[in-house]
Amino acid sequence: MNMSKELTAATAVPTILAILQLNSSYGYAIIQKVREISNNEISWSDGMLYPVLHRLESEQLITSYWQSADTGRRRKYYQITDAGNRELEQITSQWSIVQHALDQLEKERSR
Repeated sequence: MNMSKELTAATAVPTILAILQLNSSYGYAIIQKVREISNNEISWSDGMLYPVLHRLESEQLITSYWQSADTGRRRKYYQITDAGNRELEQITSQWSIVQHALDQLEKERSR
């Protein structure tokens, strides 16, 4: 299934923040994690991910640092901030409300 651009955009911030809440990570690993957790149903590109990461960093919801990988290649890692944790909590609460409403509508349709 191809996810709409609108839904991809709407879910990008909470997904990135939730991934970074687990561990600090770099761009390619975030893209791979999204594929993994969605059973390859969601596929992000660099062109989609990096503008969101830069915006989250400018909003101080995440920070970044450079680190060398085992191969010697330097990677930019991102980590969630306290403000990012608070934002994720708020977004998750809002998504729960939407999910509950959709579940209720599904129950009504099934009757």
